[in-house]
Amino acid sequence: MNKVKPKRIHIIGSVGSGKSTLARKLSHKLDIPYYELDNVVWKRTANGDIRNSPEVRDDHFNKIIHSDAWIIEGVHYKWTLGGFELADLIIFLDTATWKRNYRIIKRFVVQKLGFEKGNYKQTFKMLWLMYKWSHSFEKENKPEVFQLLKRYNSKLVVLKDNNELDRI
Repeated sequence: MNKVKPKRIHIIGSVGSGKSTLARKLSHKLDIPYYELDNVVWKRTANGDIRNSPEVRDDHFNKIIHSDAWIIEGVHYKWTLGGFELADLIIFLDTATWKRNYRIIKRFVVQKLGFEKGNYKQTFKMLWLMYKWSHSFEKENKPEVFQLLKRYNSKLVVLKDNNELDRI
């Protein structure tokens, strides 16, 4: 039986879960553009990030999800319901807390030393916020996200790590 490859993929998970890495891999493998939802929320400037208005954010998001093929990834779920609706495949990355914590510190060090470029300036305040958001996601947001995703069970895949790509 020939499986149909998904053309619209929505990846969600906590900070440090591996969303961006998985999106890049899938984008390369399927030849589909990927979009980081943080770059829909924020306008990146040389002087720092500026939050887009909800109208600008939603307009940009809707243009993405109404195109023929896309991979979107992010922690956002309240204003991205259209992405879940239109996705052929939804991937929830339910990565272990210890692994997320390791990835957060690794990203901080690698970007702070200049070996990798990031979307934001690495500061100790940002590092602390990443850990705070990861903890908050686990305790507060994750149950809410799972509840929201119940209606999409037929197209939902839960992965424990982004290296489980072969399960998709």
